[in-house]
Amino acid sequence: MATLELRNVNKSYGSGLADTLKSIDLKIEAGEFLILVGPSGCGKSTLMNCIAGLESISNGAILVDDTDISGMSPKDRDIAMVFQSYALYPTMSVRDNIAFGLKMRKMAPAAIDEEVARVAKLLQIEHLLKRKPGQLSGGQQQRVAMGRALARRPKIYLFDEPLSNLDAKLRVEMRTEIKLMHQRLKTTTVYVTHDQIEAMTLGDKVAVMKEGVIQQFGTPQAIYNDPANLFVASFIGSPPMNFVPVQLQRRADQVWATLTSSSGSCELPLGQLPEGTEQRSLLLGIRPEQIQPTCAPGQAASLPAVVEVTEPTGPDTLVFVSVNDSKLCCRLAPDQAPNIGQSVELQIDASRVLLFDADSGERVRPKAQASLQSNVTHLKNR
Repeated sequence: MATLELRNVNKSYGSGLADTLKSIDLKIEAGEFLILVGPSGCGKSTLMNCIAGLESISNGAILVDDTDISGMSPKDRDIAMVFQSYALYPTMSVRDNIAFGLKMRKMAPAAIDEEVARVAKLLQIEHLLKRKPGQLSGGQQQRVAMGRALARRPKIYLFDEPLSNLDAKLRVEMRTEIKLMHQRLKTTTVYVTHDQIEAMTLGDKVAVMKEGVIQQFGTPQAIYNDPANLFVASFIGSPPMNFVPVQLQRRADQVWATLTSSSGSCELPLGQLPEGTEQRSLLLGIRPEQIQPTCAPGQAASLPAVVEVTEPTGPDTLVFVSVNDSKLCCRLAPDQAPNIGQSVELQIDASRVLLFDADSGERVRPKAQASLQSNVTHLKNR
């Protein structure tokens, strides 16, 4: 196991071109599983290649166990990588593919046989050792690619979207296998994906990237419950967070938001917000599962609405209504879901809603939260 730290890492492909990576600062402890997640083109695979040594960084430092490896060649970094395409040698058997790196390191034949047997048993591919990659399914090829990386016993594993070529069912199965493998081996791992479900289920820590910048770094639950900005809030979550334009009113020291549907309206208390907030263009964010039918229509923060669309998914039913001229998705249990055209009273928990500046995407926090956030940022910068 090894610690991995990135200090002010930048990557540019030439003067006059925008930086692909911009001031990347990350640190994960030994044995942690880090997910780099973001849309295509955000720089996550470039960052992975820089860690592996396949691409050089323009400035900054990459440290493994406090040793700067930025100038080392890939073979000297003691890092193993599993590629999206698996990159197996088609003319070699599964056994030879797994053993290839060990042979290059001039390991004794007996030790190679022992290591191949260990890895094959771990991944349950003993019966495939004599086959060629062309005789394997996508899931089997993925296991062989993982086996080749595991056989090296490196300090760090890198996975570059290893499940993107698999069908949905196999992707779920292999996701579980990767998580179980990490729990057994406890090896420091960095995993690149554009799939936020993989990010939420696999990672100890998640770094959400956009245009070469880390938007937020933390635990999956912290990022889900307390997104730093509009991009993170919209990218993490399935179905995604609802965003409804709102106008605020200030009464005494309390700020209120009004939600209006074709059937009525309700007011949500948003606490003490900074002065001038009510003059800004704002979006109110709330997760679909945080909206539930009320037992007693007409109670505070209860919004009457008419169901426009329903989408049964099996364990849940997604119910869509119009609020402030925007679609609002509610995630309900099937036995609670109303029918299309039916009137429903929806309970919105004011303590769970978030506010974002519609122009900048910045989070707008109540005064107490904003003060706490400022203190945390100050401590991080010390």
